[in-house]
Amino acid sequence: MIEANLSQTHQRLGEIIYSYYQLTKPRIIPLLLVTTAAGMWMAGEGKVDPFLLLITLLGGTLAAASAQALNCIYDRDIDYTMERTRHRPIPSGKIQPRDAALFAIALGTLSFILLSAFVNLLSALLAMAGIVFYMAIYTHLLKRHTTQNIVIGGAAGAIPALVGWAAVRNDLTWAPWLLFALVFLWTPPHFWALALMIKDDYAQVGVPMLPVVAGEEATTGQIWVYSLILVPSSLLLVYPLHASGLLYGLVAAILGFIFLKKAWLLKQVPTDKDLARSLFKFSILYMMLLCAGIVVDSLPITHYLVGTLPNI
Repeated sequence: MIEANLSQTHQRLGEIIYSYYQLTKPRIIPLLLVTTAAGMWMAGEGKVDPFLLLITLLGGTLAAASAQALNCIYDRDIDYTMERTRHRPIPSGKIQPRDAALFAIALGTLSFILLSAFVNLLSALLAMAGIVFYMAIYTHLLKRHTTQNIVIGGAAGAIPALVGWAAVRNDLTWAPWLLFALVFLWTPPHFWALALMIKDDYAQVGVPMLPVVAGEEATTGQIWVYSLILVPSSLLLVYPLHASGLLYGLVAAILGFIFLKKAWLLKQVPTDKDLARSLFKFSILYMMLLCAGIVVDSLPITHYLVGTLPNI
């Protein structure tokens, strides 16, 4: 009997922990950390202290988790209405909004303490600015009121790149702001591709995503425009900023060509959800590989190998 009660207690505790884990929307966080890491390696020119990396990524994880938990509280009404989100912890009744709020505040507070104590105050303030911007600007002011919600709101998702650079250099120069701009420009094609796939869900709850208000043709046109700006902008890290080298430039050019091809194909058939899904999935891979290109390009071994090429 005692063993059965202990088993039930452990099972219940596991379910509670998992619910709080789900509250942070964990699938979103890795992409934010990738841009943070890219900013750190670019700032450190391939040399990043392991402890600094660990604390910065941990602080960034906690800040992002806090923002997502707060978002779940704010959007619990539309989450309950949409079938896709109805089973999230708050609308399903697994976590109460008050408990979620305390959890989010604790995560944000711990993030600030870690970053300010073990990294620097600038990185800590930037992480907090990301939470505030995501909630106050995107979630509250923009998401339910304008088709430009994801365009302006994309700045929140771009802040981790600044956090990464600031963690290493304790300043902000042109290079991290360009990385910020790349994430900012990438966000509309990425998110609008998703919005094309779940257009009916947004329409059901009255969220004015661009495909709902302007239609698929206008949306794919905007995706194409942002893609045309994003791809050449990604090469500015090579020239004139010289923040990254030829290896990154090659990676950015190849990825950019594929990105443009997929955006163009979607523009030709705006209602094709399979093409939208293909672009959405590739956009994730694009950003991850672009950031990986920044990291690998910054390594001393890469500089050495590239330097030997003229002698081959």
